Amino acid sequence: MDKLNRSFQSSIDNSCFLKNYLHNQSAENAGEQMLGKPGLLSARDGAPVVVERASGQSRVILICEHAGRAIPEVLGDMGLSAALLESHIAWDPGALAVSRLLSTALDSMLVHQRFSRLVYDCNRPPEASDSTPEISEVFAVPANRGLGPVAKAERAEALYLPFHERIDQLLDETAHTARNAVIVTIHSFTPVFKGQKRDVEIGILHDSDRRLADCMLKKASAASGYDVRRNEPYAPVDGVTHTLRRHALQRGLLNVMIEVRNDLIADAVGQGR
Repeated sequence: MDKLNRSFQSSIDNSCFLKNYLHNQSAENAGEQMLGKPGLLSARDGAPVVVERASGQSRVILICEHAGRAIPEVLGDMGLSAALLESHIAWDPGALAVSRLLSTALDSMLVHQRFSRLVYDCNRPPEASDSTPEISEVFAVPANRGLGPVAKAERAEALYLPFHERIDQLLDETAHTARNAVIVTIHSFTPVFKGQKRDVEIGILHDSDRRLADCMLKKASAASGYDVRRNEPYAPVDGVTHTLRRHALQRGLLNVMIEVRNDLIADAVGQGR
């Protein structure tokens, strides 16, 4: 996404620019990958959180909550077909590839989640009903049907806490520069949703802090060549700005969420545009 990168970098350079008991538990740091809490994940599953380009010199911290589609061994196929587990309901296709290209171009740290949002959506707080969705888009998720509080807490402990505590830790480790950090989350969306075609190609999303989004939208409308819109195809009312709210808004950091239509980034050519 070379045009997106240029617009984003220009905006930054111009500085236009589980409840409490779960939230307060500590997490173990395992270097580049952070191990989840015991219970849901086995050693064979591997770590849920990955940090790339940890020594990047950019102010930007890239976050990709829906980067992966791994399923813990204990959950099997979650009652879903292989095709569904490869589809958008399980992850954001192309988002990690775009994140890595931006990380390289900006020399930015990248934090991403390996496990599917069907197991736990790391862009939702533990109290959110869609953090472990029983229905994703129009598809029932059998393994999530009727989950009780203990099972939901286990999912949050294994995936949500290590992910967000690692981001907190990274910000704390750079406390002397953290006030200048820029939080950017990267996502992708489908060209058709519940039968409705989406014309928007790139969404620039924000919560109550619109500073960076305003700059990006001003530059993108003139230079990107894409159909770029504010708070589409989702908006804060849809609950999609949790990561921004948790890590950026409470610290007063510049932040934005970028949504790219996934048919535009389905291959290396599209990802690099």
